Amino acid sequence: MSKVAIVTGAGRGIGLATVRRFLAEGFHVALLDVDAALLDAAMAELAAPDATRAFACDVSSAADVQAAIGGAARHFGRLDALVNNAGIAVFKPLLETTPEEWNRVLAVNLTGPFLCTQVAAPIMAEGGGGAVVNITSISGLRASTLRVAYGTSKAGLAHLTKQQAVELGGLGIRVNAVAPGPVDTAMAKAVHTPEIRADYHDHMPLNRYGLESELAEVIVFLCTDRASYMTGQIIAVDGGFDATGIGLPTLRQARRNL
Repeated sequence: MSKVAIVTGAGRGIGLATVRRFLAEGFHVALLDVDAALLDAAMAELAAPDATRAFACDVSSAADVQAAIGGAARHFGRLDALVNNAGIAVFKPLLETTPEEWNRVLAVNLTGPFLCTQVAAPIMAEGGGGAVVNITSISGLRASTLRVAYGTSKAGLAHLTKQQAVELGGLGIRVNAVAPGPVDTAMAKAVHTPEIRADYHDHMPLNRYGLESELAEVIVFLCTDRASYMTGQIIAVDGGFDATGIGLPTLRQARRNL
């Protein structure tokens, strides 16, 4: 029987790329997304009706999560992997971020993975175990401007990953997180001006944005038996962003001049 994965925020971007990678690995996949139209488009693009199932779901709603994950498990008969990818961002200064914006970002980005894992874990345990991958962010590892809600939610998700790994290991469930750096997603294309992109390029040793497919490779790897001794880890897939200190562009230029 094929293994089964659930991917939240699966209608586009990293989520949809992850679905494609799971299918290539022989998994069956349940796609969850709050946007039903995006789900319909994704399902049409994938054209794999026997191996996929779509569920409209707001991950911040306990009722939605229970219905979607329960429905996926009943449809496919098992659950082996959960990717908590759904997320939103508000890019505003700290003093201008409203309580409503703060609450919504934390509800989706932090409470969502808590709820999804809480529902999925017992189902995985019944089948002998599984894997959870939370999609945090480089913004959860390093502070930046305009990201008070987003960065804080992702930092919380990084710690939630470790908490889940410690508590669920005894059930045979591994929990890791992937922290993307700048990636060419629809969100990045919408909010990253040419000047911002240039700043990122200057900072990163690999000097480019990542591809959604590159993130998907690491996410799916963590869900397979190839990562069977990995749990509680935060893996930065970021072109070297988190490893880089101050002054890299100047040092690069100095090296060119040697």
